[in-house]
Amino acid sequence: MDDNHAKMNPSLITDTYRELNQRLHEGGRFGRKGDRWAASVRKIARTHGLSDLLDYGCGQGALKRALPTGRWRLFGRLEVREYDPAIAGKDAIPKAADLVVCTDVLEHIEPQLLDNVLAHLHSVTRRLLFAVVSTRPAKKVLEDGRNAHLIVQPDAWWRLEFARRFEIVEWQPHADEFAALLAPLPCPA
Repeated sequence: MDDNHAKMNPSLITDTYRELNQRLHEGGRFGRKGDRWAASVRKIARTHGLSDLLDYGCGQGALKRALPTGRWRLFGRLEVREYDPAIAGKDAIPKAADLVVCTDVLEHIEPQLLDNVLAHLHSVTRRLLFAVVSTRPAKKVLEDGRNAHLIVQPDAWWRLEFARRFEIVEWQPHADEFAALLAPLPCPA
């Protein structure tokens, strides 16, 4: 692969980690709680008049199942697309969406690829990104012995990471995680 190709298509996940995650997803033990934030996502979509949604790191698709995809009384139709590099059929690089939802994903990213993933999130977010990130170690341990949360950093660290590419519209800290609503900056740093 030449340098130009690598710059245009940076790696979002290593093959080894993708295979590990595929096995976790196949066992049904991973990626099942996306519906936890469905009410917040629905409110964001309605408040901002957004009908084009990308669930980035969708896992088993719980968020899509929990969201109304038919006609909304006053807000048209909600189209939900899914992307997860470890799920066959959901692993194609996604097109940009008005609202990108990324919940319980970023703490699982390989640390050396976080910058690539944040740049990719920026590139697929047209209007808003709703991100929820855990700031504590996971209860699960991966087959290779690592904690399932590969990145355990405090709220302030994540704010700096996001601020390089996104305007912080809203930031809600919770016990061991935060929820953030972010707008992509025109020129990422």
